Amino acid sequence: MLTPGSVVLALQLQGSAAPTNQTTGNVVDLIRDASAVSQVVLVILVLFSIVSWAIVLYKAMGFRRIERQSATFLNVFRQSTKFSEVQAVCKSLERSPLVGMFQAGYAELNLQLRQPTANSPAGGVARPTLRSVPAVDRALLRASSAEVNKLEKHIPFLATTASITPFIGLFGTVWGIMAAFFNIGSQGSTDLAVVAPGIAEALIATAAGLAAAIPAVYFYNHFTTKVKTYASEMDDFALEFLNIAERNFT
Repeated sequence: MLTPGSVVLALQLQGSAAPTNQTTGNVVDLIRDASAVSQVVLVILVLFSIVSWAIVLYKAMGFRRIERQSATFLNVFRQSTKFSEVQAVCKSLERSPLVGMFQAGYAELNLQLRQPTANSPAGGVARPTLRSVPAVDRALLRASSAEVNKLEKHIPFLATTASITPFIGLFGTVWGIMAAFFNIGSQGSTDLAVVAPGIAEALIATAAGLAAAIPAVYFYNHFTTKVKTYASEMDDFALEFLNIAERNFT
């Protein structure tokens, strides 16, 4: 049974609910109406995210190209009977880190084999002899380090993004909550219509920080694992190169 008091209470509840619906807005409106500090924080997070995704796409395409060219190079290297034949295809497969290692080892081999030996027969042609296998090994090691550095280029930025963007987002959230409390104090009201927009604006920074950090963490681990795999393949190739050099020139 309705009483005059219950009717008045229902009207009051409806009147208090109406402003809440009017003050609600989408994320774009919250960002547009945010404070200057919050907008600067969001711009920084967006820049970190854009650069991170650009690095992800660049490295993903580069690693895919490396895998194709490395497979082709290994096939040529293992089927050829002369290093000169392998050298002829290196220019077309220069993205492969194995090509850089081969060229370093091949250059060291040529440098040693061109030097005359003390036991050369008079008037005859001496069999080319490798004078220092450790020197070839060192040349391959230097080339391997250089190739790993190339593979790791730009990847540390993903780690930086993963570690710093959550804290930037947290700073934006703390600043937004502080502004929301100041707004509550200035208006002298704890109504949800007064509190909710400020809290929502503050939480956008945290969400943006996590949106930038989570993909960066995943792809940093993914690319780091790939670099380790390529480094292992380069170690195996160095051993294979040294075995061939020892069999043929010692």
